[in-house]
Amino acid sequence: MRSPDPASRSQSLRTFGLKAPLLGLLLLLLPTDSQAVWPFDSAPGSQTSGQTQYPEIATFLSEAIQIPTADPPGNEEALARMIAQRLSNAGIETELIETPGTGRAAVWARVPGTGAARPIVLLSHIDVVPANAAEWEHDPFGGTMTAGFVHGRGALDAKGVTAVHVFTLLAVADLDRPLERDVILIATPGEETGGVDGAGFIAQHRPDLLGNAEFLLTEGGGIRPRRSPTSAAPMPPMWGITVTEKSPCWLELQTRGTPGHGSSPRPDAAVPRLIAALDRVRRVESSVRVLPEVQQMFLALATSAPQEDRAGFVSLRTALGSDSDFSRRFLSRPGYNALVRNTLSITVLEGSPSTNVVPGVARAHLDVRLLPGERCEDFVRGLEGIIADPSVSIEILLAFPSKSSPSSTELFRAIQRVAIEQDPDAIVVPRMIGGFTDAHWFRERGIVSYGFVPRWLDEGDARGVHGINERISIENLTRGVETSVEILKQLAPSQQPPSRTESNPKAQTGAGASPGDLIRASD
Repeated sequence: MRSPDPASRSQSLRTFGLKAPLLGLLLLLLPTDSQAVWPFDSAPGSQTSGQTQYPEIATFLSEAIQIPTADPPGNEEALARMIAQRLSNAGIETELIETPGTGRAAVWARVPGTGAARPIVLLSHIDVVPANAAEWEHDPFGGTMTAGFVHGRGALDAKGVTAVHVFTLLAVADLDRPLERDVILIATPGEETGGVDGAGFIAQHRPDLLGNAEFLLTEGGGIRPRRSPTSAAPMPPMWGITVTEKSPCWLELQTRGTPGHGSSPRPDAAVPRLIAALDRVRRVESSVRVLPEVQQMFLALATSAPQEDRAGFVSLRTALGSDSDFSRRFLSRPGYNALVRNTLSITVLEGSPSTNVVPGVARAHLDVRLLPGERCEDFVRGLEGIIADPSVSIEILLAFPSKSSPSSTELFRAIQRVAIEQDPDAIVVPRMIGGFTDAHWFRERGIVSYGFVPRWLDEGDARGVHGINERISIENLTRGVETSVEILKQLAPSQQPPSRTESNPKAQTGAGASPGDLIRASD
């Protein structure tokens, strides 16, 4: 990662004093017409109707979707400027942060509190994954608003999160009395490709923007709506707060051979050698390991589980090791399976660009996700033993550790209080997700970081994350702002300063697992 001088990488957009008029003039010159994964199945649930106090949030999100930020390459600067303009026009202290890479930038903003407690950060990202318009009902980059929804790539992941955070900050700025904490907004580029030059750059090179923050909220958790009492498996609303997540171990496998004409096959050809290696790789199956956070999640789900699974959910670790019928049912569900073992997906294949050419090099990419506490280097050593071919090279493309944040905090309790106020039957669960977010950059700095954005998503809408027809309801946007503000208002000062070391070491260690324990070949 490039490490330029922070002073030369950022452009001050402070909105106080004589700089505000100039800022407004500059931003008006910009074009105005530019273009977490809940693992449990659930039936669509109804949402409690709330007052739409922020109707302009839908328009804001629609315009944000129309600004192209598919990553790669990202080009998030135009959207960062739009966000900065909206906040600075409201008199909020704002700064545009130029980050490594052409056309990339982050935006920072702050509403000051009384200083009685340390700040809280609202973190989101403004890049999105690509989308194929031919597969969508609405233009994925059109920001269509219809039937109470905003449609488009990023509506959920994560321009919709940014929109909720922006309007939460605006609402906090309008409160009659300041909160006890500064509320800091950070919207970054590059999360979809690892976050190194976005959140990673800020965490490592601009820690001054964090203001000694105690807490951080970002994507990765939300609210599963109530299941109707008349449904086959009724359940109250579940508020899932992500306290840890799996870590990436992205790998490239490469083989080399003698290139030549396709009419003359060679025994050392690169592609057949790669295929043989991948045939072994696809059989890899990691050992099952149940983390405390995962056990707690399924304990909370036990009362609403099918009758035959309830005992297994209550004692998940024991049941997976001793009840073969339960284990088969549980591990057959991809979302459940990913929470108790390392996973591996073959995602990219590259050989010859022509049918009649034998390539000299063949490559494949593997998307490996590791349970917290396990190391990519250990997994690679185990994989090398499975492939058993020294001519196959393995390169680590992306890897970082995963830590946990404690759930015994004032922020967790504030979310619990708001959940119970909104619905006395609500269940609040600390959880782990199978993906990863930018939260890890800040957990590594000792900031208690939770994946949680208040939005009520049924199974169908949740599939839009990285899928087709991504959308979010306008009610979710407005209610998300209202709920976020209430959580911030209920967030009391902590009784003691949090330690700069993580408080759950068991969730961070691999329990002494060796490479041979991490993966094995299955039949």
